[in-house]
Amino acid sequence: MLLIYLITSLTRLSMEVGTIVRSLKCCPTEGELHDILAEVEEEEPTGYIRFEKFEPAMLKTLLERRYKPAPEDQIMKAFEVLDQESKGYLTTEELTKYMSEEGEPFTQEEMEEMLSAAVDPDKGIIFYKDFVSMMVVEDL
Repeated sequence: MLLIYLITSLTRLSMEVGTIVRSLKCCPTEGELHDILAEVEEEEPTGYIRFEKFEPAMLKTLLERRYKPAPEDQIMKAFEVLDQESKGYLTTEELTKYMSEEGEPFTQEEMEEMLSAAVDPDKGIIFYKDFVSMMVVEDL
């Protein structure tokens, strides 16, 4: 649906590019996303990109299978490293601390979106095995 909306528009806000790229099952880092934007933005940045510039760059990315998502076992190992007590879950405080202070930190909005999907509504914690299975992107 989002892709159809993009195709019917002549221009898109550059801040929406991350959502569009990720909806195509590509998982670039924020730095890689900035590289994509630099490639498709106009010489005088306006905050918009033209579909005519975006389409060939995205097609090349898809054909080269760049920005592939991490496999399920790798994501699981990452959660297990964070779960130092091997409880099988993380608290929202633990996950928020790790995701906002380590590596490429999440923004507040990204953290809220992740927690809304990850937190068990009954227990208020993240059973990461269940969450990992929701996060995994099937290979095309």
